[in-house]
Amino acid sequence: MNTKKFAGIDYFRFAAAFMVIAIHISPFTIWNKDIDYLLTYCLGRVAVPFFLMTTGYFVLAPYILSDFQKQHSVRKYLTKNIGLYFAATIFYLPLSLYSRNMPHSIAELLKQLFFDGTFYHLWYFPAAIIGCILLIFLIKKSLRIAVIFSIIAYVIGLFGDSYYGIVKDVPFLGSLYDGIFHISSYTRNGIFFAPVFILMGVLLNNSKFHCSTHILKLGFVVSLVLMLLEGFLTYTLKLQKHNSMYFLLIPTMYFLFQLLLKIPGKAPAWLRNDSMLLYIIHPAVIVLIRGIAKVTKSTKLLIDNTFVQYLSVCLLSLIIVYFITLVFGRRKERCIKREEHGLS
Repeated sequence: MNTKKFAGIDYFRFAAAFMVIAIHISPFTIWNKDIDYLLTYCLGRVAVPFFLMTTGYFVLAPYILSDFQKQHSVRKYLTKNIGLYFAATIFYLPLSLYSRNMPHSIAELLKQLFFDGTFYHLWYFPAAIIGCILLIFLIKKSLRIAVIFSIIAYVIGLFGDSYYGIVKDVPFLGSLYDGIFHISSYTRNGIFFAPVFILMGVLLNNSKFHCSTHILKLGFVVSLVLMLLEGFLTYTLKLQKHNSMYFLLIPTMYFLFQLLLKIPGKAPAWLRNDSMLLYIIHPAVIVLIRGIAKVTKSTKLLIDNTFVQYLSVCLLSLIIVYFITLVFGRRKERCIKREEHGLS
């Protein structure tokens, strides 16, 4: 695919990574908790669906359009993400041990590996991997079956997430969700959450599912405003068990992704990899900033002031990512030069 067409997508990868960091810090609580909720836990919830849609658009769609013949992109994606998940798990093992977040049984280990993530932000990897594999299986059966399953699964997930307060005391439904939460702590996983957004990315690879620019702009504004209202109402009415899933998140992402596709130009290639590195390392940087604040006795500035903490984590994460890519970039260049000179 021609990367010149996807500048909007690539630039938004970084914006989405910063949104995820904000979710783990709540930067605007220093001023107002309600504003922070709207900006962080409503608006910021477009981040993960966006990443899932890029997977559907760039990875799964080419495979499906080739009538399941071109397996390279899917295999590469699954191999890369399983490898990243394993590497991130090892990287965060000391913090997991320190925080006493290690599984105490085989059942807990499996729950972490396949649903909750081995560290609190790493749930994305099993969700994306399972969502992809599940959709490939369903689409091979029928695209219609995949669409129906994805929608039903998302609705079930919604009532275990932002609308949990409606069903938790209903006898049969309450027991059903208790069973789900026994297997996965949240419904934002590879079964209930990921499939619908990956599938949307697949479908938007076909221009017949696109809208005109005028409809896109109007649809995005309307759906975003309604999603913010939906999120705030479920928050104030205390319906939420979690806040990753909203009804209006689906149309919001449908319009947003198309708008990003329309942004012309070519973004730097490093944006794609560096945004994922930001996602992976930022919780470690949060811990590092807290340690620095404790040692320098600047907790009031670096921790209590959540906005300063957010800026500090973002800046330090960017610096670390820069040096990581610099080191690996130079190593890659050396390997290429060695190969050119016939060295092993």
